[in-house]
Amino acid sequence: MKKKPKIILNAPIVISFVTISFFALLLSGVTNGVTNQLLFMTYHSSLKSPMTYLRFFTHVFGHADWEHFVGNMCYILLLGPMLEEKYRSDILAEVIIMTALVTGVINYILFPNVALCGASGVVFAFILMSSFTNFRAGEIPLTFILVAIFFMGKEIFQGMFIEDNISNMAHIVGGILGGILGYAVNKRSKARK
Repeated sequence: MKKKPKIILNAPIVISFVTISFFALLLSGVTNGVTNQLLFMTYHSSLKSPMTYLRFFTHVFGHADWEHFVGNMCYILLLGPMLEEKYRSDILAEVIIMTALVTGVINYILFPNVALCGASGVVFAFILMSSFTNFRAGEIPLTFILVAIFFMGKEIFQGMFIEDNISNMAHIVGGILGGILGYAVNKRSKARK
C-alpha cells in the first residue's frame, strides 16, 4: 500500500521569515503603511529612540507592496531551504540577522534621507552564499565569481546610473556579506572534518 505524501517543515527559519514578512505586508496594507514606518522600515531617526535600533533588524520584513514581497520571497523560498539544510538553521538565522543589522546601520549612516525596507539584502546574501555550496578547501568556485560579477556589477551600474526606488546598497552589502559568510562557514566546517 502506497503511503500518502505528507507536507513537512523542511526549513523552519525560511518559513518563519516568509510568514513574518507576509503578516508585516498585511499589517502595512491594513494600516496604510503606518506599521511599515513604525516597525518594518529603517530611516534616519533619533538614536535616543529604542525603535531606531529595533528597525535596524526588522526592516527586512517590510515590503512596499505585493510585487516587492513576491519578488523577494521567491528567491528566499528557492535558495533558503538548500542553505538551511547545508548550513543549519542557526547559521542561516545569523546570516539574516547580520545582513539586516549591517544594511540597516549603513543605510542610517550613509543615506540619511533614504528609508530602507525589504529583504533584498538577505536575498543577495543567499544568492552569493549559495554559490559556495560545493566549496572545497583551497578553491573558489567559478560560479561564485560569475554570480558576483553579474549581480554585483548590475547593482553597481544601476546605483551609479539609474535613478529608481531600489536600494542598490542593500543588494551590494547583502551580496558581500553572503560571499564572506559562505566562504567562512564552509572553511570552518571543512577545518572541523
